[in-house]
Amino acid sequence: MRIFKAYSRVPTILVVAVPIVTLLVMLWAMAVATDRNPLPFPDRDYHVFTAKSEAGLIVLEEIMQLHGHDPRFRADSKGVLRTIFSNGTIINHAQPQMLTTLGDPSAALGFVVQDPDASARDVAALLRSRGFQADAIYGAEPGLPISFVKTDALSGSVLVFRKHLLQMGTPPDKWTSRALANKASQPE
Repeated sequence: MRIFKAYSRVPTILVVAVPIVTLLVMLWAMAVATDRNPLPFPDRDYHVFTAKSEAGLIVLEEIMQLHGHDPRFRADSKGVLRTIFSNGTIINHAQPQMLTTLGDPSAALGFVVQDPDASARDVAALLRSRGFQADAIYGAEPGLPISFVKTDALSGSVLVFRKHLLQMGTPPDKWTSRALANKASQPE
């Protein structure tokens, strides 16, 4: 009496691919769970803090690292030096002209949205309907899909609305140390 006369053959590609894909998904899940995700997603809402100078930005990068927050990307633009950390915090140093346009904010609450201009317009309208002053500001950082709301509902801060990191234009650069770059460019 043969119970298992026939058997199934599993294609070699499945025997090899399934364990590899499973391992990669597990590693990525662990990286996300420990805020060490090397990928530009998930792209979550975020908090922005403005350094007074490039030297301030460099020391704040070091302080974040001392406390376990790894820099993920440098997303510098013409008017802003930006470091994006693993926990969603962004520390930047913006040009004075941009800061003046936004009311010299020291921080911002940031949101990832499909349409930054529409989101800024809608949020500004909501704030005004509740009795707050609110102005939607477009084009403060030319060439990037970012809009702002300046409001008295926040003290010294603004609201930022931007598209997903992958829809911002060129992909952000992998983070490199600004402190080392500055030391290398200084004559001895």
